[in-house]
Amino acid sequence: MERSTPSRPIAATPNGVLIVDKPRGPTSHDVVARVRRALKTRHVGHAGTLDPMATGVLVVAVGEATKLVPWLTADDKTYEATIRLGVETDTLDAEGAETGRVPVPEAVARAVAEGAADALLDAALAQERSRTAQVPPAFSAIRVAGQRAHELARAGLLEADLPERPVEVRALDVLGGRADETGIELDVRVEAAKGYFVRSLARDLARGLGTVGHLTALRRIRSGAFTVADAVALDAASAGALMSVSEAAARALPVTVLDEAGVRAVSFGQRVAPEQMTSAHACASAWLDPASRLVAVGACGPDGWGRVLRGFPQGA
Repeated sequence: MERSTPSRPIAATPNGVLIVDKPRGPTSHDVVARVRRALKTRHVGHAGTLDPMATGVLVVAVGEATKLVPWLTADDKTYEATIRLGVETDTLDAEGAETGRVPVPEAVARAVAEGAADALLDAALAQERSRTAQVPPAFSAIRVAGQRAHELARAGLLEADLPERPVEVRALDVLGGRADETGIELDVRVEAAKGYFVRSLARDLARGLGTVGHLTALRRIRSGAFTVADAVALDAASAGALMSVSEAAARALPVTVLDEAGVRAVSFGQRVAPEQMTSAHACASAWLDPASRLVAVGACGPDGWGRVLRGFPQGA
């Protein structure tokens, strides 16, 4: 008589959003790999790359939450950065090789050290606040003829600056600064739309001040609806630290509530009638059922009827 082998319970695939306070050193891909190992799933992605030198909010999506990444990535982000004036590097940050030095104008150095007003500094900040196009760093993940720009730059094959890209600056403020025997540094906070490079800000603001510059520190304090207050250390990544897909969607997107008929329509892949929705939106929004569970990301057309952009299984 054959002896039966007890079957092992199949572990449920984790679903949710993990807000990681990324430490300095690992790449965003490294963080994703660590989360995959910690949660024992390959269904992990992130919303908005952080450079290895950068720290702060990295939004990591797990399981069904990976479907939210296109909307999470599109959100505005806020950074706090330190710019070293007078020294430039090839990567525009402290991890690159020094490529030149230009003296900082005396009035600017005094204004930074004393926190005083300076016409040149005010003008340079105003120029960056109104910026609508920006040249990305050569050492970036942007693709050029099918290859990453940083790969071409390291091989000495990037022959010209990358093309300008449209950017939007929501706010730019000076937090402080200092000037001593080690150099002159300016601390800033910048809020910008997707696609903005703070390393390029360091280069361009320094040029506006009549010198050169690079980043010595960068911390993302907000990514869309998520802040450092939501974040956990990378070593604390666990299923228990996940924010539910429904909560994450409701925080990141406008919310529309469907009645039971609307939920049924979504389950059959049908459009949702105007009377089956509360607080409908023309833009992408989180469609929740009466129990506040996410059933879809959807949007309403000019006729008021809603269509599904991405469906989610209830209870994800």
